[in-house]
Amino acid sequence: MTAAIRAFFLTLALLTATAGTGLAQTAINLTGLQQDTSLPVEVTADSLSVDQATGLATFEGNVVVVQGEMRISAGSARIEYLPDGKGIAKVLFEGRVLFSSPTDAAEADAAEYTIASGEVVMTGDVLLTQGQTTISGNRLVYNLDAGTGSMEGRVQTTFVPGKANP
Repeated sequence: MTAAIRAFFLTLALLTATAGTGLAQTAINLTGLQQDTSLPVEVTADSLSVDQATGLATFEGNVVVVQGEMRISAGSARIEYLPDGKGIAKVLFEGRVLFSSPTDAAEADAAEYTIASGEVVMTGDVLLTQGQTTISGNRLVYNLDAGTGSMEGRVQTTFVPGKANP
């Protein structure tokens, strides 16, 4: 089978997977955003406010979170601590959130990162970039431990077919 025919069938399969009722769900491989969620989390921002009564900490302005090779930037980040106060349960990001690794990037209006499960849910004008391939949708759910995820809602993708191996 020639490379052109393979590219045609790949394109047809992708179009079939994303066509339909106007809402689509596409499983995607996110190994570039895969992360060891047990690594320390470093946060920098313009300001920090802490509420001991509710167990919340809010970072505002130019927020940057780094865990291993993963970097997250956002306008603000609210940290929810575990009930015992000895760890982080969730981080909620707002203000054009960008998750990036050396090979992949995902951006959205907001994101919620649950530390224990390694799950990230990104919502609002989501754009995932992997090399020359882009996938956009309304909601991206991915697991940093497994490197897997799915894009939901009016999914659109652009990709550059590779050359076939001889």
